[in-house]
Amino acid sequence: MREPLDLRWWGNLLGYQASWFVAVVAAGHGAWWPGVVATLAYAAWQLASAPDREGALRALALALLAGLVVDGLLARAGALRFAAATPAFPTGAAPLWILGLWLAFAMTLTRSLAFLQQRLGLAAVFGAVGAPLAYLGAERGWHAVAFASPAWQVLLALAIAWAVVLPLLAVAARTRA
Repeated sequence: MREPLDLRWWGNLLGYQASWFVAVVAAGHGAWWPGVVATLAYAAWQLASAPDREGALRALALALLAGLVVDGLLARAGALRFAAATPAFPTGAAPLWILGLWLAFAMTLTRSLAFLQQRLGLAAVFGAVGAPLAYLGAERGWHAVAFASPAWQVLLALAIAWAVVLPLLAVAARTRA
């Protein structure tokens, strides 16, 4: 059971939110590198203190693959257009700042969202609802991403993808006893 004032739990939660904010705001202003630095620094910090480093590494590897596939396919299909493309990176691929966000998010499954490791149905619901809202926030608030028209189809594709991916990430992050 978590202590009422578990600083690692709060650091995990707030650190992810801060790295998301840096990545999205910077991308919306045309800069890709602040998001990469913020998300990788957060992921490294969390990896160093992960309760199960092996599970965290599994989650990181799967998150990178999922980001390449999900956001890469949606970008190549023209459904998503990301701001702040990474120089010398393939056109139509997910940019480094969004891949960094996938890595940072995976680290939340080791502590602040660790409860999803044992609740895969809830993880699917969280993915289906939370991910489209995060992309929508990045689009509407910061212009870090743009949806093809009609936007509801892109949001539905994101909901379906994340409903599948988040339970898989939760299983990958699962602490082994």
